[in-house]
Amino acid sequence: MADQRPGRGGARLDQPRETRRSLLPRPTVNQETFGVWSERFARFMGTPRFLIYMTAFVVLWIGWNAFGPPDLRWDPYAFIFLTLMLSLQASYAAPLILLAQNRQADRDRVALEQDRARDERNLADTEFLTREVAALRLAMRDTATRDFVRSELRSLLDEMEDRGLEVRQRSDEDDSSSNGTGSSREQPAT
Repeated sequence: MADQRPGRGGARLDQPRETRRSLLPRPTVNQETFGVWSERFARFMGTPRFLIYMTAFVVLWIGWNAFGPPDLRWDPYAFIFLTLMLSLQASYAAPLILLAQNRQADRDRVALEQDRARDERNLADTEFLTREVAALRLAMRDTATRDFVRSELRSLLDEMEDRGLEVRQRSDEDDSSSNGTGSSREQPAT
């Protein structure tokens, strides 16, 4: 077949390799636990307490190896061992700090996405309410309000009284005695 290559033992590129058993079990690390630990470590390294401890350690180291008894000094003047220890500490601290920064960046990105989604919902709600208020305003311009109708009726009543017409209230009997035209004018007496 064209898929198999000679000399490769029939391995295909579209299939995963079989896992090999190792002599020692591979250690498993919970990513979340390690990330939390690295954040705590990075926070501690950024505190004044850490700087004071580190300064005291270096001063004691240099003081002992510079001024201590000559036969008890373990790191002479060039302080090569101290330099090696500080370099080792920095080589471990830098990736841990970067890991903590990446985790914080991920949290910030999620918070930003949530804020953006909430802002978009608020904007959509605001635009909807704006359209509704505008529609109500347009509808209210075309619709006579109760106060408007009352004021118009009051002005008509005042105008009729000024002309000297007698205004009386109609009763239900007057409505039944009318000719059914639905007219609101009073019928002249014959």
